[in-house]
Amino acid sequence: MNKKIKVIRWERGSAPVEKNDFLAAEEPLEIRVDNHSVAVTMRTPGHDEELAAGFLLSEGLIHRRSDIVKIAPHPRNKEKNVANVFLGIDVAVKREEITRRVFVSSSCGLCGKESIASVHQHFPAIKSKVSVNAETLLQLPDKLRASQETFTQNGGLHGAAIFDLNGNLIVLREDVGRHNAVDKVLGHCFLKETFPLENHILMVSGRASFEILQKSLSAKIPIICAVSAPSSLAVEFAAKSKQTLVGFLRGERMNVYSMARRIRFDHG
Repeated sequence: MNKKIKVIRWERGSAPVEKNDFLAAEEPLEIRVDNHSVAVTMRTPGHDEELAAGFLLSEGLIHRRSDIVKIAPHPRNKEKNVANVFLGIDVAVKREEITRRVFVSSSCGLCGKESIASVHQHFPAIKSKVSVNAETLLQLPDKLRASQETFTQNGGLHGAAIFDLNGNLIVLREDVGRHNAVDKVLGHCFLKETFPLENHILMVSGRASFEILQKSLSAKIPIICAVSAPSSLAVEFAAKSKQTLVGFLRGERMNVYSMARRIRFDHG
């Protein structure tokens, strides 16, 4: 979603002129579980059901499509910035545990090995033996950018996409938050019941953080690619989770930080 505004644009050697510009929309979304508030995230409006489902999936609160009965906006919320997720009666989640089990972000107070150990209590390491051609990976950044319709207008959104092992695009979502974009693509696949994603690739437009690796592990994604650099904790997490982590995927090069055996290199 874009918002159009007027700006004054100036270039050296010319007079300032008034032009139309587009900004990436950013609004809060409150995620509730059975009417209990779980989290508030700043997001780009759109695909809110996918965002809520992907968020709960990556936090280990749901595991299968049948865990969700329905997702509905709050009836008295005209701004449509509340997503209320109703879980099945057989979902073994104590309401008082929900907030405590959320792995928020790097500000959550956990660090390093403690964070990794906490995530691995809920999501085991990857066992997938799939492989992908390096040439296929080199094509992904251009495919991602070509499908980012909103980014081309404002340049202010992160993109996340799920590809199959042949490089075919399954789903792409954009958001002001890189983690939200990942939650949206995971939520899309979860709600469409194309889960788990053991034979797929996650591609993100920015850097690879610990949280992105954690979210991809919740969906059993074996290969994660990023246009920019990974963090040190992301690399450590990928190695312990048996995930293939690729960074600086751009042009004709890439860095492989873990589990390189899933990538078939052509030595020509």
